Amino acid sequence: AHLEDTALLGELSLEGRLRHTDGVLPMVGLARDRGLHAVAVPEANASEASLVSGLDVFGAATLAQLVEHLRGGDPITPWTEPPASLLRGTEGHSADLVDIRGQEHAKRALEVAAAGGHNMLMVGPPGSGKTLLARALPSIMPPLSPEEALETTKVYSVAGMLPSDTPLVASRPFRAPHHTVSPVGMRGTLQDHKWQPGECSLAHGGVLVLDDVPEFRRRVLEIVRVIVDEGVAILVSGANRLEVPARFTLIATAMCCPCGFFGGPRAGECTCSQAAVDRYTARIPAWLTERCRVLEPDEYGLSAEQKRLLG
Repeated sequence: AHLEDTALLGELSLEGRLRHTDGVLPMVGLARDRGLHAVAVPEANASEASLVSGLDVFGAATLAQLVEHLRGGDPITPWTEPPASLLRGTEGHSADLVDIRGQEHAKRALEVAAAGGHNMLMVGPPGSGKTLLARALPSIMPPLSPEEALETTKVYSVAGMLPSDTPLVASRPFRAPHHTVSPVGMRGTLQDHKWQPGECSLAHGGVLVLDDVPEFRRRVLEIVRVIVDEGVAILVSGANRLEVPARFTLIATAMCCPCGFFGGPRAGECTCSQAAVDRYTARIPAWLTERCRVLEPDEYGLSAEQKRLLG
């Protein structure tokens, strides 16, 4: 073996074993771009590393096994696993649009969003199915292309979120952060040349749901707005700057008042004052209605009063 053409990647334990290492996939890609022809990684990362074409991948369980291979005594067979075979193993979805009854206008809007990559804002009373509809969107989106799957897998590799038995993200990601998520949790971090993806990057190639969007902090929503416009999450630490891919379909949901019953079929149960209703609807960012396909209230089973409040 020629070490000048080989990259050695992995974590070494005190017992001399090579441990699974996060972020191997982008490191292997960088090694190929730098002109190297081979890479040695922990055996647990070999399948993941083999997704990068154009170089030989050697998976070793221990340092002694790798040294023996480099000396030419007991060679390690290069790992080969075509990405196409992994793409066929797509995971199921938590919800399927075919199982949802009614809501024909909302389902039609989801089909339009899936076909054109459009963002969407759903407004309706509690229990009307907004969250379930959002969870069903990935089930009708086209499969990830090999290039998209590889790019998304790089993000999950760095985040340490790749399942041990599935080295490739073959299904479109679905992320639904809680409204208490921090700006850092949404955008990601970059410290000491190490970056941690945020929710927007983890949704890359898939769906990001902001359930009950008026409850999210204004600063968090502004971060989402910038990322939706740019398609990347820009992380800065001192003089270091990193652009992480973050292209996704945004689905936001909201009610028409804090309790959700204002102006609807159960309007008599609403306990919100007019001032509370106005404050709640004002917290729906204007940029959402500009960048989203908004379901008309009469389509969604809401009243004319709710339509007036939503503009």
